[in-house]
Amino acid sequence: MSGLEKNRQTYHDAVAVLSNPERTSLVLVARAQISTLREANRSTGELLEMGIKPSLLVINGILPARAATDGLSDSIYASEQRLIDGLGSNPELNAIGAVPAVRIELNVRPVMGVEDLLRLGVVDDDEGMSDEAPTSKPHPSGSASEPQVGLSSLVDDLAEGGPKLILCMGKGGVGKTSLAQMLAVELARRGKPVHLSTTDPANHLDESLQDRIANLTVSSIDPDAVTERYRKEVLSTKGASLDADGYAQLEEDLRSPCTEEVAVFKAFSEVVDTSRDQWVILDTAPTGHTLLLLDAAGSYHRELMRQSGRNDSATTLQRLQDTAVTRPILVTLPETTPMLEAQSLAADLSRAGIRPWAWVVNQSLPAMETSSIFLRHRAEDQQAVIDAIVEQADARVVQLPVMTDRTL
Repeated sequence: MSGLEKNRQTYHDAVAVLSNPERTSLVLVARAQISTLREANRSTGELLEMGIKPSLLVINGILPARAATDGLSDSIYASEQRLIDGLGSNPELNAIGAVPAVRIELNVRPVMGVEDLLRLGVVDDDEGMSDEAPTSKPHPSGSASEPQVGLSSLVDDLAEGGPKLILCMGKGGVGKTSLAQMLAVELARRGKPVHLSTTDPANHLDESLQDRIANLTVSSIDPDAVTERYRKEVLSTKGASLDADGYAQLEEDLRSPCTEEVAVFKAFSEVVDTSRDQWVILDTAPTGHTLLLLDAAGSYHRELMRQSGRNDSATTLQRLQDTAVTRPILVTLPETTPMLEAQSLAADLSRAGIRPWAWVVNQSLPAMETSSIFLRHRAEDQQAVIDAIVEQADARVVQLPVMTDRTL
């Protein structure tokens, strides 16, 4: 207990430093996209609850006005400006609306290396605006070297045969939630019973979908709710036969951070198990949280095998490893950092015996027609990333075009 009290004091000291604006400047970074701004808003709310006030909001990668020269670029620019201008009045973004904000324009080329970093935020009115278009052009859709555009082929294969467990995985902000919802709606419209759920604590699923789409149910794994339910369950079962001291010790044990991990994994396993009689689509948490769940699945599997000495019932890990049922989909953006993180996740999955079924490259400019010189330069760089994904991915690759106002 003395060690626990020491850790509590360390935590309080750290919060005191973080909440002191004379000692700490806390900067939030987001894109001019509703998903990343929601995440920044959620983080701000949690920080404010601890007495920590963010110093600055940086809205990064905004399309310059000078780049809006055709229908696509006009649409992207207008969509971003609407979000930025509405920060103070959007009820979804009430927490960050009061945080001082600065804007950084999108570079025509990816920011790589010290020289590019030194120029970050410096506006060059001529950059990417020369009349000289990129020499290379995006490959025509459907060619041997270019991934197919759209989800039709994925949905066709997912709908074939019996129920599937579909995992949408990747780093934060790449579009996992949008993809999960699109797949859920398309499968439900084909008459398949679909359960759409999320392990992401942020939970951006549109629960109204189940009211508008037949055959579709929507749920979420709320860490606080499942942890409280698990605590009550343990106290009512294991605690029933304990004396007062034993019950108090059990209550103390259940306040451990490990309790939440166990509770979330238990809820995750229950959702996975429902894929025996319906199509389950899981919008997973960002990479780090997902790897913790996979690690828990592996630990549970090994412990069950050790205790029973038998292997005649499928554990959660075995279900995830079953290629006849499970369809892991890696979601990424046509940018270097998301690609590298997706590749790292693919390697981690492989070590766990889970093989990615498909890659989805979201927000792809090469998948679209544009006459904007700025966007064509961006598309050229994105194409190089897409080519690298196709070359190394041991799975099918599809791309989704930029969608400025994605609705279902």
